[in-house]
Amino acid sequence: MVNSSTGSVFPDGFLWGGATAANQIEGAYDEGGRGLATSDFAPFISREANRGYEGDPLPHNAMTREMLDDALEHPEKWNLPKRRGIDFYHRYREQLAELAAMGFKVFRMSISWSRIFPNGDDAEPNEEGLDFYDAVFDECHRLGMEPLVTLCHFDTPLNLALKYGGFKSRHTVDAFERYAETVFSRYKGKVKYWLTFNEINNVLTNPFTCSGVVLPDPNDGTHNPYKGDWAMKYQVSHNQFVASAKAVIKCHEIDPEAKIGNMVCRLENYAESPKPEDQLQVLFEDHFNWFYSDVQAKGEYPYYMKRFFDENDIHIEMEPGDEETLKAGTVDFVTISYYMTYIMRYKGEPVPKPSGSLVSAIKNPYLEASEWGWPIDPLGFRITLNHIYDRYHLPIFISENGLGAVDQLDENGYVEDDYRIDYLKRHVEQLGEAIKDGVDVFGYAWWGPIDLVSSGTSEVSKRYGFVSVDLDDFGNGTHKLGRKKSFYYYKKLIASNGADLSTDNIVIE
Repeated sequence: MVNSSTGSVFPDGFLWGGATAANQIEGAYDEGGRGLATSDFAPFISREANRGYEGDPLPHNAMTREMLDDALEHPEKWNLPKRRGIDFYHRYREQLAELAAMGFKVFRMSISWSRIFPNGDDAEPNEEGLDFYDAVFDECHRLGMEPLVTLCHFDTPLNLALKYGGFKSRHTVDAFERYAETVFSRYKGKVKYWLTFNEINNVLTNPFTCSGVVLPDPNDGTHNPYKGDWAMKYQVSHNQFVASAKAVIKCHEIDPEAKIGNMVCRLENYAESPKPEDQLQVLFEDHFNWFYSDVQAKGEYPYYMKRFFDENDIHIEMEPGDEETLKAGTVDFVTISYYMTYIMRYKGEPVPKPSGSLVSAIKNPYLEASEWGWPIDPLGFRITLNHIYDRYHLPIFISENGLGAVDQLDENGYVEDDYRIDYLKRHVEQLGEAIKDGVDVFGYAWWGPIDLVSSGTSEVSKRYGFVSVDLDDFGNGTHKLGRKKSFYYYKKLIASNGADLSTDNIVIE
């Protein structure tokens, strides 16, 4: 169980590192031949507005067609931070060097599809974009970090969204397969670990962000017209399942040494009370979450969706060969984002429906919460890892886990972020317990190891990083990098391969 030479429960070669996404760090949205992507229209939502949502509003960063047209015609009216990112496109060497200085073994990142194919379906790829990622991967290897690369992380090419409805169309599936084949061939030997879609189950919450589906205009301009449009969402899900499976097959054909996984937002649910009805609600919600990883890991639609489809008049349009493709394109490993757990109360529905939200309104009185109201549950991490491994018996990579907070940075970008250290320590402790339980976990990537633009609200002030970046929510700042206290803690933790979780004797250099 414990390595006698290191005192660590983590296996030798465990991949410690951090995770990012192209749309949240790169910037340079109109440079290097890159085309527009849906992420370029994700508006800034302040912390105050985020907390002020009531009723059934539009999902964060969702754009109706009217809003999108206005942003296209008058971009100066909008604060669109993902167009700026943290300027990784120009500053990747210095930013990667800071991560390597912590001892990172892995750097999770994504490729911007529209940087390779500006319209998503161009006749030829953009060589300047391909060259950029060649340079980034080369730099990662020079610094001793293995790149783990997501093909599509919430940034469908805008052309495919506007012309074809994103993944509502099989045209987009075909374009994705060609894009995947292009990058697998180009980076064979440079990238050993791939992921297909980031948090693929997020289509239930925001089909625009996750799948490039532009919302029709709501009647009053505030409410989500796709709330409960399950037929559309599950058809889009099917198309993405097929696209993912085709990418897995291509990856195995082109580079048999590479491994390719899926990625889901893992939602671990607890019953509000011992009432059997509340436990039944947990079962319902679990099924809607497990559905995505079941299809990608097992290669077929699970039994429990049939009743939901039948009684909600959902008819998945499959093309000939789709079922065979899903079976042949199962993933090599499972990856998850884990941030919180949820409380479930029986809704009284004879045929349950997904909540359509990734945040439960019911508060857990036994858990503290982050500044953004996210429950903090390290023990839930161990619980969910055991559930996942028991279900699939596939290796697991933690592709996201982290804490967003309002940091008070000094003039050097330093902050005494003991709250972040505590969050990291307690989650890694439970990760170690899961490994002792027998769960096969081969890597852990902290979300946002360098301050970046938040996914849901496009805030920079919601900081996750061990490395600070001198930027605000409106792009003001010097881009100067700083090392927070958590930088030195994670460095110590990595150096011990997870054996030294003590918060004492953190050496600030």
